[in-house]
Amino acid sequence: MYKSKLLLVVFTATILLSACKSGYKFKLTSPKKTTLGKSVTVSLEEINGNAVDSIQFFVNNKKIVSKGASATINTKEFGVGKHAVTAVAFYPEKAKKINNTIEIFATKAPDVYSYKIVNTFPHDKKAYTQGLEFNNGFLYETTGRKGQSWLRKVDYKTGEVLKQEDLSSTYFGEGMTIFNDKIFWLTWQAGKGFVYDVDSFKQERSFEYFNSKEGWGLTHNDTELIKSDGTNRIWFLDPVNQKEKRSIQAYTNKVSLQSLNELEYINGKIYANYWQKPLIAIINPENGTVDGIVDLTNLVKEMKKSQKLDAADDVLNGIAFDAKNNRMFVTGKHWSKLFEIELVKK
Repeated sequence: MYKSKLLLVVFTATILLSACKSGYKFKLTSPKKTTLGKSVTVSLEEINGNAVDSIQFFVNNKKIVSKGASATINTKEFGVGKHAVTAVAFYPEKAKKINNTIEIFATKAPDVYSYKIVNTFPHDKKAYTQGLEFNNGFLYETTGRKGQSWLRKVDYKTGEVLKQEDLSSTYFGEGMTIFNDKIFWLTWQAGKGFVYDVDSFKQERSFEYFNSKEGWGLTHNDTELIKSDGTNRIWFLDPVNQKEKRSIQAYTNKVSLQSLNELEYINGKIYANYWQKPLIAIINPENGTVDGIVDLTNLVKEMKKSQKLDAADDVLNGIAFDAKNNRMFVTGKHWSKLFEIELVKK
């Protein structure tokens, strides 16, 4: 009897020792997909049954409130897009980080818009249009390609170039915007933008990119510059030092919108060209949801009636808004026409 009890004690001790020696192994459980506005639960399990001192949860490196081994994510706080979910487990003298992702989609499909042409104006078909902006009755435009990157002030009614500043052939020019009487002009892959005086076109300084690696489109709201980088992400920059403050991701109820290009801020929404597609996305700047899609396929067909277009290069690109008169203008790379259009909701 005594021997049996002794064997039982030894057996039990062996199991406990084995459990203590077994490695900590964690499983982070979170939904792969959800929709904006829903609250979802994430949890962490130590699958070998070892004791854990505490657990902390993060979304995009932001700590969220947790209770024990689980936490609730309010998706409204983070907007649509793919977000990093992280759990950090603390156990005797160690800590382990476990990563996952959650993808948040819009709750409903975007509204679809067609258009009607209000006016047609001449446009320089040599211009590889990258940025377009209406300011004090004139059209301002930037173009791209090395050795062909220009900043221009244009009489939109006649197409006459009133002022031009050429960018060094070192750079491939991209989008621009005018904010507080300064022109901010991006370059593509050089990681650098330039600031000009709006009246003299004198280059005053340059600025570096930080988190957004490339320069594509640029616009602004009342307090921030708004930048695209060729992905689905849109960045909000401090206009003083051009550092990225935050970002959103553009998502419909089904897909992520990639290759966002030229931008314009119109009545509280971001309008974004798709690269190489005859579409404009209307994006909520607070959470990234795509509220609308403007289909300009027939406008491209209209252009092809009078001009041969290269399918890869001569694409729709360029949105300008005359806020004073509530007018929207669009054009494309190497297009010989600038169109004033009115959107028509389908």
